Amino acid sequence: MRDARPIALGWVHPESSCPDWDVARVRRLAERLGYRLVWAPEVGLIPLADQVRAAGADTVIAPTTEHFDFLTLNSVMSVADVEIVNPRVSFSRWATGSQPERDR
Repeated sequence: MRDARPIALGWVHPESSCPDWDVARVRRLAERLGYRLVWAPEVGLIPLADQVRAAGADTVIAPTTEHFDFLTLNSVMSVADVEIVNPRVSFSRWATGSQPERDR
């Protein structure tokens, strides 16, 4: 039977000072939010946003915002929501489609 839970891609920066602790925190949040967790490769040349698309993930979960640089966070938010463990914060993906016209 296929797992019907939405998919979250776990992301821990490869240069994390405590990767085991970060992985555990990401796993706990994914479980609490009801996501099926998949992991990005530890070291890859594929941009994170492309990995999110390939995994079919709805969300990326990371231990802190320090695990992203600004450009990576921006590109990920074009394809998925971002959940951060500490501080507990959510970033919704950027809206796609046309903007509503404003009354003049």
